[in-house]
Amino acid sequence: MKNKYLMGVDVGTQSAKVVIFDLDGNAICEGKQQLRKMDIPAPLLAEHPDDDLWDALKVAFRRVMQRFSDRGGSARDILAMGICIVRCCRVLLKENGELAYPVINWMDKRLNKPYEYIDAYRGVKYVTTTSGYITHRLTGEFKDTCANYIGWWPMDNDRLDWSDDVALWQSCNLTRDQVFDLVKPGEILGHITAQVGQQLGIPAGMPVVATAHDKAVEALGAGSLSEGVALISLGTYIGAMVHGHANVKDAQHFWPFQASIPGRYLYECMGVRRGMWTISWFRDQFGAAAVSEAHDAGISIEELLNQEAERVPAGCEGLITVHDWAPPSEAEFRKGAMIGFDGRHTRAHMYRSVLEGIAFTMKNHMDKMAKELNTPFKSLIISGGGANSDLFMQIFADVFGIPACRNEMKGSAAVGCAINAGMAMQVFNDYEQAAEKLVRIGDRFLPNMEHHHFYNQLNQQVYQQVNQHLDPLLQALSPLVD
Repeated sequence: MKNKYLMGVDVGTQSAKVVIFDLDGNAICEGKQQLRKMDIPAPLLAEHPDDDLWDALKVAFRRVMQRFSDRGGSARDILAMGICIVRCCRVLLKENGELAYPVINWMDKRLNKPYEYIDAYRGVKYVTTTSGYITHRLTGEFKDTCANYIGWWPMDNDRLDWSDDVALWQSCNLTRDQVFDLVKPGEILGHITAQVGQQLGIPAGMPVVATAHDKAVEALGAGSLSEGVALISLGTYIGAMVHGHANVKDAQHFWPFQASIPGRYLYECMGVRRGMWTISWFRDQFGAAAVSEAHDAGISIEELLNQEAERVPAGCEGLITVHDWAPPSEAEFRKGAMIGFDGRHTRAHMYRSVLEGIAFTMKNHMDKMAKELNTPFKSLIISGGGANSDLFMQIFADVFGIPACRNEMKGSAAVGCAINAGMAMQVFNDYEQAAEKLVRIGDRFLPNMEHHHFYNQLNQQVYQQVNQHLDPLLQALSPLVD
């Protein structure tokens, strides 16, 4: 099949992105649109304003299709699109499929509990996920992938379908007529409607293919299929995961989620909430003084901060960042902290400390998962925009003591979408062949073992002890300010 293409649709917490690939895995063009700032109506609440997911995605579609046309591409040669939309959100729809309430983001504490009707939800007919909502917008179907139901949903992860357990439905406060029909990853959800096709420049009738939740799609698109290879996904939520074959029921240090490969599972440990958001927060709050310096040097603020932080010794001369800007559900009182300041410390120390804190947190969570699986990690794949930073890549390699790699396309969710779309259209024989075709391995960073030994001491003697000392103070603080 010459001159045929696949489309990957990736909507995260901060942006919507659409990428067109050829069948050899070359990214032909991309359209992207930032999402608007989240509405925070009260502490620990988070909503996407208006119809922002769909509005941003429409812009991304128009941009990519215009660029594709400018390159001489024909929209009719795009075989199918795979869609991956931010997970762990709750979407409430009217009977006609329109939003009955703004999309509730995964950072919202309401997602820690089952759906519960309140007066503000008047007119709600369906309770679904973001992928179910975008599927309906594109196709008019009330269908969704079975692999994006995490948390309070009556899902049977063995059968990849809704559960037959009446008690589970009751615990989720849901009935069958409130949820969508399900399909498996790599199967067709529906086809682009004539109205959407005309609006966005996409051929009516193009197949829209199911993937999974966003981290599972990233894992597929990163090529992390081998035993002992872990993916660290650098997003607003930073997650770490490996592929597995069994739906482990009694895991203590990881969750077995459905993978983007039907019948396979993704083992994911605890991560960092508002992980990369914290880096953006630091840049926006403390980067203003660096604007003129970055401009004079002809580089971005991020590049300048990375260059400055590269000159800071490993361990930031005692400055430590605790990443609880968005606390875990089991300890909602926790807050972020930086400790260990003295007169040596600059913004470069603070910036590097934020990066090191992420790496420490991920290592501590991942070590527990590796021990439980009895499978030590032999290498890391780092995905997401943060993987562009050589400094961040080296910190991961040094903290873990193993090689850290990044792919040519840092945002691997779009690649995973294209793989699922290609499987639906029988472009590839199997997922392994598809990953071999579409995943492009990039740079590899080897650990500095002297830094690794020092990081181990710092982690074991200090970082792992922080919460037990801060928790009593933060428990007293929380009721005074939240």
